Amino acid sequence: MENKLAIIGLGYVGLPLAVEFGKKIETTGFDINQSRIQDLIDGVDRTLEVGSDELKQASKLTYTTKFEEIRNCNIYIVTVPTPIDEQKQPDLEPLVKASETVGKVLSHGDIVIFESTVYPGATEEVCVPILEQQSNLTYINTDNCDQVLKGFYCGYSPERINPGDKEHRVTNIKKVTSGSTPAIAEKIDNLYKKIITAGTHKATSIKVAEAAKVIENTQRDVNIALINELALIFNKLDVDTEEVLKAAGSKWNFLPFRPGLVGGHCIGVDPYYLTHKAIEVGYRPEMILAGRRLNDDMGSYVAKQVIELMTKKGIHVVGAKVLVMGLTFKENCPDLRNTRVIDLIKELSDFNCNVDVYDPWIDKEEAKKEYDITPVDTLYDGEYDAVILTVAHDEFKEMGVSKIKRLGKSEHVLYDIKYILDANEVDGRL
Repeated sequence: MENKLAIIGLGYVGLPLAVEFGKKIETTGFDINQSRIQDLIDGVDRTLEVGSDELKQASKLTYTTKFEEIRNCNIYIVTVPTPIDEQKQPDLEPLVKASETVGKVLSHGDIVIFESTVYPGATEEVCVPILEQQSNLTYINTDNCDQVLKGFYCGYSPERINPGDKEHRVTNIKKVTSGSTPAIAEKIDNLYKKIITAGTHKATSIKVAEAAKVIENTQRDVNIALINELALIFNKLDVDTEEVLKAAGSKWNFLPFRPGLVGGHCIGVDPYYLTHKAIEVGYRPEMILAGRRLNDDMGSYVAKQVIELMTKKGIHVVGAKVLVMGLTFKENCPDLRNTRVIDLIKELSDFNCNVDVYDPWIDKEEAKKEYDITPVDTLYDGEYDAVILTVAHDEFKEMGVSKIKRLGKSEHVLYDIKYILDANEVDGRL
């Protein structure tokens, strides 16, 4: 039987995947956001992950918001977000709703592959029962299925998309694959090999693949937490952190992590999925949660550093005008999801500062909707009591120190989180 794919969710993960498959296989991209679908039909990707020319190259890709139009597909790949809630617990609602949608159109022999980041076991513990209930089919997890009259298969292949990265793309990043039976695992692996030039790694089980994904970003999170803690120590010792890291980095096996605000939909979220499951099975993680607490507190720490520097310069804090340069969670990318710059802004507002946010990459409507922030469009010289560089956009690097300093009043504080400027050009940095 010829493969007909449906990609469920056309965000930062789903769209690049749909485009690559759509160059080779009949593929339908499904999303509940009508404006998103219309943009893609018009050849526009507002996430900036895929260019208009690349969208045109996907000649076998169509788009829809109607789940009935994916009923004729036989492979479904779910790429919806898996965020955390206000209590920092996994929010599986998008995954649940996607499973309900797919379950309504499943037929005997179909395969459902999940790419959304989850804790080990979630695919078979959360998604499979929903698929069974909605489809009235049986989940097949053994090749010896003589007694199964009507059933479906599952797989898990974790996404490894790096938003804004034009070098590491979906096709040239090695792909982990898995399936509910050995035969299906092989079929899923071969499916991804059609588009993944970097090759694949076939995991021994769905749970292994789930665990592999969640620890990728947990490892990075813990390493960044260590460097953040070192920055706190070195600041108290009046030692420049970057100079220390450069010196230590002269050793071949020193890992090149840098301090900063840890946001986004992966590094700042995935560890909570793993710790949630660990606690559920009776183990309370120490290192992972300690790293999360430290990284989550960095926005508040930077705000207090800026306030202290303002006070030392005799700048009145209450009513002070502060410019935050950058709102996205990383450089050269419009992604605002889970940006920890918001922690810095909230802390400054608690000190009764008047905060302006400038970011040439963001969608102003999204910033208003997600964070109730209306970014400024234009910067004026001599306006600010403090200027904080929070994201290393190329536009900010190109401005240079003189243009950035001119934004401040004659007496102001310039703080650099991202090492855009040299140490002797700023009043403070991590």
